[in-house]
Amino acid sequence: MDLRRVSQGIVLGCGSAAIAVVAMAASGLGPAAAADEAPADLTIVVDDGTGATTTWHLTCSPDGGDHPDPAKACTTLTEHAQTALLAPPKQVCTQPSPSGYGGPQTAQVTGTWMGQPVETRLTRTDGCQIARWDALVGLLPAV
Repeated sequence: MDLRRVSQGIVLGCGSAAIAVVAMAASGLGPAAAADEAPADLTIVVDDGTGATTTWHLTCSPDGGDHPDPAKACTTLTEHAQTALLAPPKQVCTQPSPSGYGGPQTAQVTGTWMGQPVETRLTRTDGCQIARWDALVGLLPAV
């Protein structure tokens, strides 16, 4: 038996297996894709500004929980979670005039979204916070 040929066959076989794993991940199959498709598991606590709170539980993929519209909430997250929920950009924000104040409402969102931990507090106190809230209407109530 020629050990060089056996070694080359093993190397080629391993290379083919690695290519197959990369191809599966790129096509949305296999373990790498599973992390991207992890269901959401969130708790949303909304304070209407008077101290009265409403708490919802939301899951996505499949959409469920006791949120009033889980399908809309999950669609909203798919479209806006990265920019409005997970890592809002550091930016200069407008301070609204008293008449342009967004309102006293607050929300706390905790849990996981697409495998990432979420622990976010939302308010309506400045231009950036109002924009974040408005982008997440569907997950949060419209004000």
